[in-house]
Amino acid sequence: MDEYGVVEGELLESLRHVREKEAPFNRVFSSMCTRPHPLAVRVHQKFIETNMGDNRLFPGTKDLEDRVIAMLASLLGTQNAFGYITTGGTESNIQALRVARDLSSKKNPNVIVPASAHFSFEKAARILGLEIKKASLDKCYRVDITSVENLIDENTIALVGIAGTTEYGQIDPIEQLSEIALSEDLFLHVDAAFGGLVIPFLERDYKFDFTLDGVSSITVDPHKMGASTIPSGGLLFRCREHMDQLMISAYQEEKQHSLTGTRSGASVAATYAVFKHLGRRGYKRIVDRCMKLTNITEKRALSLDINPVIKPVINIIALQIQNLDEVLSKLEKRNWYVSKTIKPKALRLIMMPHITEGILGEFLDDLEEVIGYVR
Repeated sequence: MDEYGVVEGELLESLRHVREKEAPFNRVFSSMCTRPHPLAVRVHQKFIETNMGDNRLFPGTKDLEDRVIAMLASLLGTQNAFGYITTGGTESNIQALRVARDLSSKKNPNVIVPASAHFSFEKAARILGLEIKKASLDKCYRVDITSVENLIDENTIALVGIAGTTEYGQIDPIEQLSEIALSEDLFLHVDAAFGGLVIPFLERDYKFDFTLDGVSSITVDPHKMGASTIPSGGLLFRCREHMDQLMISAYQEEKQHSLTGTRSGASVAATYAVFKHLGRRGYKRIVDRCMKLTNITEKRALSLDINPVIKPVINIIALQIQNLDEVLSKLEKRNWYVSKTIKPKALRLIMMPHITEGILGEFLDDLEEVIGYVR
């Protein structure tokens, strides 16, 4: 730290240069986050000093959190769910497995997750002392139900299903996982961090939420397709007693359920504002537009004899391209920010709300040109 402070204008100018080094969102196809809605940004600033770790001081913001959880619950198939706003999917997944572990009396507990599960489950396992058993995937990159059944043993405490996988945007057969969870008396956690604010607005009806009796908890992130500010994750439980497993006594006899102590009330208020402002119809328009961009990409790819790994389910598409690393390198030189899947290797594109048809057209033209060079 400097002995004397820096003049505000000079400091802001230096920070402007820092910001210029970062990726411009209109050329980013690799992020599951997007620009927050302008209203969310304004509300975030108004609540910037609020701390959800001290509800005595900020009861109004706590009331907004309760309303956000109620809105998420109604979107995810129930009028009664219990949860809180987290820092994101990683915290939510850790906390869900923490509940599953604490509900169990198993000495060597294990959890069965799909091979497509997010790396946060590995973090959860290390923190919580759990064994992670990975179920194989079917030819469409959903978790294979037979593999799940074969992995269950006397130490299994929970199953995990993904609704919107990180690589392909695939939705696991949650309905079948729910049946297994009920028959085996297992906790079932659904990681819908990305898909939770996409799937309810698709034309096709997918069963993945609390409408299924076996689903115990759900992760859903408003700072992804919800267009809220970071950090705005969400964790919901079907039963109050599950939520209560997280409760500890805090300072001055307050109770906390969260993994972190200090929590941003600003992101809670921002999420409330954008939910209320957009409503279901607003989110339906956003998802429809993102799916339109996905369909445009699929059609253009097919016209170039490029096949998607799977037919897109949500607004994520993975394209099987020869000499992929060379293609990625050339795209990067043109300042396009894309990513690739691991197995099979494919170009992965996420059609977020910050992508316009014009920008997508520019990207697809560059992609076609680059592929032509490589071929």
